[in-house]
Amino acid sequence: MAELISGQSKELGGFSVTRLLPSKQRRMVGPFVFLDHMGPADFAPGDGIDVRPHPHIGLSTLSYLFEGAMLHRDSLGNQVEIFPGDVNWMTAGRGIVHSERESHEAKAGAHRMDGLQFWVALPEADAETEPAFSHHNRHELPVWNREGVFARLLAGEALGMSSPVRTFSPMFALDVLMQKGTSLPRPNPEQECAAYIIDGAIRTDEQSFSAGDLIVLDAESGFSATANTRLFLFGGDHWPKTPHLVWNFVSFSTERIKQASEDWKAGRFPAIPGDDLEHIPLPE
Repeated sequence: MAELISGQSKELGGFSVTRLLPSKQRRMVGPFVFLDHMGPADFAPGDGIDVRPHPHIGLSTLSYLFEGAMLHRDSLGNQVEIFPGDVNWMTAGRGIVHSERESHEAKAGAHRMDGLQFWVALPEADAETEPAFSHHNRHELPVWNREGVFARLLAGEALGMSSPVRTFSPMFALDVLMQKGTSLPRPNPEQECAAYIIDGAIRTDEQSFSAGDLIVLDAESGFSATANTRLFLFGGDHWPKTPHLVWNFVSFSTERIKQASEDWKAGRFPAIPGDDLEHIPLPE
């Protein structure tokens, strides 16, 4: 039986997001410890996403848009605008600071923002790796097209494809379009797998699910689309040990999280070139 996960609405940078992971039912799926659906949000001219500089340790972030554009800046000096279908992959490792805003051009007119952000925990042995960032245009990402099912692999390995994104543990993330009446076997049955339905509806075993549902599939679950559907499939090897997630920090050590918190409060993290006039304070 598939397990249904309930999302919660949160406020982030002036707009509402749906937080799907972590949840009371599930702390992680494979290495994925966090999933936010940002939007869809409609902005008037002059308004938009404005997430001030903030730190991370012990994880990689995967940002992916359906609509709109987002300007990524980080303490390594990267400044990249992400568009629908592209992948931003940032590895925090021992520590990085980034901001997520919009360009002048994006904010100048009425516009919509809609997308996903995942956090992927780093294995304990790689938690203090050097921070890094990579941007991958949608045309660089492998695609799988079979009889009304169209899949783009964002990261990891699945359906016989391998993404150019550098990961630190076995995993996969797929953007899938399915025409009504088509079926798809569950990818990587030896790994954990979740499906987040963006639009449409699917049926697996004797259960039906629709847009907004996040479900964790069992090892035997294939599924079929009962309407034209877009969904995300993601997961990876089961982790026998769950890392701690406190604010923006992921670690297997509570002492390491405490140190990162003290470092941020004391201003010891590196600054973002060109975006160092404000920041998100450490929550009390």
